[in-house]
Amino acid sequence: MPHGDDTLAWVTLTRAPALDVPALITALETLGQAGGVINASDSLRARAGISDAAREYLRSAAAGPSSAEEDWLKDARHHLVPFTDPRYPKLLRTLQGRPIALYVAGNLDALSDPQLAVVGSRNPTAQGSETAFAFAEYLAERGLGITSGLAVGIDAAAHRGALAASGVTLAVLGTGLDVIYPRDHAKLAEEIQQRGALISEFPLGTAPRRGNFPQRNRIIAGLSLGTLVVEAARRSGSLITARHAGEAGREVFAIPGSIHNPLSRGCHQLIRQGAKLTETADDILSELNFSAFFAGGPALDADRFSPHALEAGMDKDHKILLDALGFDPVDLDVLVVRTGFKPEAVSSMMLILELEGHVQAAPGGRYSRVVRSRR
Repeated sequence: MPHGDDTLAWVTLTRAPALDVPALITALETLGQAGGVINASDSLRARAGISDAAREYLRSAAAGPSSAEEDWLKDARHHLVPFTDPRYPKLLRTLQGRPIALYVAGNLDALSDPQLAVVGSRNPTAQGSETAFAFAEYLAERGLGITSGLAVGIDAAAHRGALAASGVTLAVLGTGLDVIYPRDHAKLAEEIQQRGALISEFPLGTAPRRGNFPQRNRIIAGLSLGTLVVEAARRSGSLITARHAGEAGREVFAIPGSIHNPLSRGCHQLIRQGAKLTETADDILSELNFSAFFAGGPALDADRFSPHALEAGMDKDHKILLDALGFDPVDLDVLVVRTGFKPEAVSSMMLILELEGHVQAAPGGRYSRVVRSRR
């Protein structure tokens, strides 16, 4: 497939099977640029160390770039960044299993910003989503890029928190950049492009496949100085991201939770394995020593989130009921026993507390106290 455009040659190489960075380094030393690999004879490719599977693909008619790929690259916001490009992220370059190229839609400079990965459950509690949003918003306000995977749940909350702060956020996809998954996040993906970037190692047109997402998790971890896990079950893709971060020598942070919450167990497991127990966003900033990046950032108004400020002026009986509730979900019968109030009074007061945002409903007719994120 002769073609003078080296970028289109890299497009072809990203689609070739059984081709990785070490193999390409050897081939490029022999054959020159990416175009040299594409235009070389099959025998020269073989002598350059290209695998049988990759050579078979490069000989096929399917190897040539499609008109859709050529059109995609004409957009000024679209980029293909091979590992040989100086704009390839420095942190990602240190990974042994780094991708041979990145498809990027949005601000290419955002890839070089200091980043924190924020990941967690696709089915978080309401409190988990609020925590991810609050941490991402606070950290993005201080110039830290928030990197996640565009998935529903914690990923989306983290992206939206960064956007709320008018900060930078990056989404690493497990699909081609022209296939937004989930589809409901098309608008969110467009907002991320405006404030940061969408990133994928997968060629255009790649559909969502189960095996793609663990693979993209290594990029989320590889781009970032550290990874924060907000809520995760013991078997969770978020733990894969944390493992990649640890293997790359990056910091891993985990937010603890109730022992009764299954989504806390993955975080507790990480903490037992050496992850930093994280209660506030400042725990992350101090651990990663971000003072050089965040000097002069807006100060946190801690009093605004203190329980005293939030509960000021609350009726005495409502305060007694809230104190009796605690932070683990319980049903109304338990609250009747703890407070000595009549069942109908407890029911009425719980409705008021819920409407005022002090408590939230939990499965099974139970209630839990809303924890204000200590950012």
